[in-house]
Amino acid sequence: MRSVARDLPALFAAQRAAFAAGPDPPLGLRLDRLDRLAALVAEGENEIVSAVAADFGVRPAQETRLAELFMIDVGLRHARRHLAEWMRPRRVATPLYLWPGRSSIVRQPVGVAGVISPWNYPVQLALVPATAALAAGNRVLLKPSELTPRTAELLERLVAARFAAEEFAVVTGGPDVGEAFARLPFDHLFFTGSTAVGRKIALAAAESLTPVTLELGGKSPALVDRDADFDRVAPRLVAGKLLNAGQTCIAPDYVIAPEERVEALVEALRASVAALYPRPGANPDYTSIVDDRHYARLTALVADAQAKGARVVTLDAGDEPLPASARRLAPTLLVGVRDDMAAMREEIFGPVLPIESCASLDEAIAKVNARPRPLALYAFGGGARLRGRVLRETFAGGVTFDDTLWHFSNEELPFGGVGASGIGAYHGERGFLTFSHEKAVFAQPRFALAWLLRPPYGPRFDAVLKILRRIA
Repeated sequence: MRSVARDLPALFAAQRAAFAAGPDPPLGLRLDRLDRLAALVAEGENEIVSAVAADFGVRPAQETRLAELFMIDVGLRHARRHLAEWMRPRRVATPLYLWPGRSSIVRQPVGVAGVISPWNYPVQLALVPATAALAAGNRVLLKPSELTPRTAELLERLVAARFAAEEFAVVTGGPDVGEAFARLPFDHLFFTGSTAVGRKIALAAAESLTPVTLELGGKSPALVDRDADFDRVAPRLVAGKLLNAGQTCIAPDYVIAPEERVEALVEALRASVAALYPRPGANPDYTSIVDDRHYARLTALVADAQAKGARVVTLDAGDEPLPASARRLAPTLLVGVRDDMAAMREEIFGPVLPIESCASLDEAIAKVNARPRPLALYAFGGGARLRGRVLRETFAGGVTFDDTLWHFSNEELPFGGVGASGIGAYHGERGFLTFSHEKAVFAQPRFALAWLLRPPYGPRFDAVLKILRRIA
């Protein structure tokens, strides 16, 4: 059997040699690569939807088309529309003491970019970073997750049909391939996944001083103010939490609500689940948990919370319990959670939503700040007062007010984490810059005041430096 891990160095070397032969692809070639990527997605749409559904067990086509293919299309359209502008050298101001010199910034591709993508959105989180890397003029190697093998194999085939291996290639395989991939001396390595694996990726990349972008996760809070309208809050929380059955890195991971409104929130969430996802065990709109290990992990989180005193509220409008063999986990609330429960220490990544009470906005903000910085933060109600305090006093990769998830979909906004939730950002121009080097350029004319600072030092040097200090 062919060893993908053994073939990796040769594939990487071919891409590096190809980049050396054409280190600054012109606009036309870059647009052609983006056009081929767009055609790959458009023509492979039905196959992609089927492969993702087969990997999950149940994954509605509408979720794949919206959360994966639409987002890829948005990113490609935005990049093609703005690419010429992004590539253009920038003139920047030159201080008086360097006159009459001229300063500029030239954006160059970094070389060969590696992308390691996760299983939860196995197409979008593979091809959106690849879009940015190709737009920036790089060669790209992509390693999809082994937990969605049908999708990974389909990506390998679709990419190989439209790209030469030295342009853009997909390598599939298990953890051994992933480890070998992360140790390649990429010019930039982009990883999306868990914080624990992100640490390992960073350590592996450090051996060759490879710059990394880490798109991780963490526990993204949703703050609910006491004046919030639950008829609006509950369906938006449910929609954000249960998209892909909660297997979303920016899904609301827990809710902090005023203690006197917790029960009203529980009932509003119950009604919203019944309206949006009735009878989840048989509902084709409700996604399965990706595999048995993750299903067992989620049920263990619920059991641990219940054993430590949390009230478990199962939001299942059906009459029959959901069979574990189908990996359809009913939407579940954990009421009265504490910090010693695993569900409040670990990222949940599933349809389980802890609800924590607070006495005031001060206490809610203190709870958020006592935990690692999240990838996203959501806040409902409170108006300008709450929004101002949340933006000033908390830290998160991104924020959406009075809804969930949508900041991710704006290509004009950078997407990335802070602290434990990630390093670096992408989307739109920020993604282009992630895979580019901004080269500082200074052009000195024949006659320049600064040249008078050369040795031998003496009165001339002192006089010129005195002048420069005055005009700096």
